[in-house]
Parts: sequence; structure tokens; C-alpha cells
Amino acid sequence: MKETAAEVTELQELLDRAYERSTEHLRNIITDPRRLDADDLVRVLTGMCTLNLATVTARGEPRISAVDGHFLHARWVFTTSGSAAKARHLKARPAASISYVDGARIGVFSHGDVEFLTPEHPDFAEIEAHLVKHYGSSPSSWADDIVYCRLQPSWMVGYAFDKAAVLKS
Repeated sequence: MKETAAEVTELQELLDRAYERSTEHLRNIITDPRRLDADDLVRVLTGMCTLNLATVTARGEPRISAVDGHFLHARWVFTTSGSAAKARHLKARPAASISYVDGARIGVFSHGDVEFLTPEHPDFAEIEAHLVKHYGSSPSSWADDIVYCRLQPSWMVGYAFDKAAVLKS
């Protein structure tokens, strides 16, 4: 967990706003006993999570792909090739949706805008160090055009079918 107390508070406010704006259908599924709060999310979203990343083409067509995601400072971070379709989509249209789903065990759904992080960004060094520790090498060393991305969420909800079991593990 790398989140500060302020980041956890901000995440909780985001989760509360998103839940309040959710449809009745979603609230019937993500009932209070199944709802994950900010403390829960930063506790269980550790290490690498395979994310489903949805982007939009220039023609407005949705596209989905998978990326290795890391939940750092209450934000999803991922890398990809700069020549990947998802990178081109996000550079032109930064709105994206990300979901992390582990069967019926846990689901985290978020929407927002993706920002590209360059080595000059103040958060880059910490993100790079985390990724190197996880993978054993820098993603930048995997190809010449690797881009670092972070979702700035405007909406997020977390769900666990059996919250007690998820938090126990």
C-alpha cells in the first residue's frame, strides 16, 4: 500500500459519489455488504492485476484489451507499446474505462481520463521503481516506444461477492 491518508480519503469520496450516481440496477448488485470501500481497495489491489481497458476509435467504436495494471496512490497505472492501438486511441481520446474482475470474487470498475507519464513527470520515478521491483526490469527496456499511463478516475466502484473472504485473504 503506497497510498497516503489523503489519497485514501479522496478515493473514498470518489467511491461514494460514484455509488450515489449509480443506477438502481447496479446498487441492487453492489449492496452495502458487498461494497468495497477505499481501505478495502488499497488493501486488496496489490501487485499486478490484469485489467480490461476500454478505449474508443476515431469512428466512435469501442475497443477492449488487457493490460498489466498496478493500483498505486489510488490510481490504475499501466504501460504499453506506444504503437499499440490502445495508445493511439488514448492519445487522441483520453477517456477510458478500466475493470478488474477476478471471477465472482472481486470487481472494480472505473471510468476517467488517461494521462501519459514521461520521465519528467514528478510521479514517474516512483512508478518506475515499483514496476522494476515487480518485473525485475524497467518496462522502458522492453521496447523503444513504451508509454506509461495512469487513469485519473472520475467514477469508480468496488464489489466483492463475499467481502469477508476477500478481506481475509
